[in-house]
Amino acid sequence: MQERLIARVSTCFGFLAVVLACIGLFGLLAHGVTRRTREIGIRMALGAHHRDVLGLIVGRAVVLALTGGALGVVAAIGLTRYLAELLYNVRPVDPLTFGAVIVALVIVAIVACYIPARRAMRVDPMVALRNE
Repeated sequence: MQERLIARVSTCFGFLAVVLACIGLFGLLAHGVTRRTREIGIRMALGAHHRDVLGLIVGRAVVLALTGGALGVVAAIGLTRYLAELLYNVRPVDPLTFGAVIVALVIVAIVACYIPARRAMRVDPMVALRNE
């Protein structure tokens, strides 16, 4: 019974960690895109298409999320070696879990950049240029 309780508490803490990581990633990327409103306004004033600007911003976020996910998986695999003896009937390296977390972070990164980028592209370029 005690092992099940510890497993459930650990699962809850792991889920909470993923949620906090998603919230932090969303805030960081959304703030970064909001700070680039002037750049987006300049690009739009120079005649850039909406899909090109949106692709640039979201593409950069996806690259950052995938890079962070890859580095996180490497660090997690390295750290699970030390925790392997504490686990009971659980493999220390679970590709399904690692993949699900990376997919969740990439989806959060796309949403976090898409929403502010769409909002910034709707702003008149002259207002965006006067913003700062």
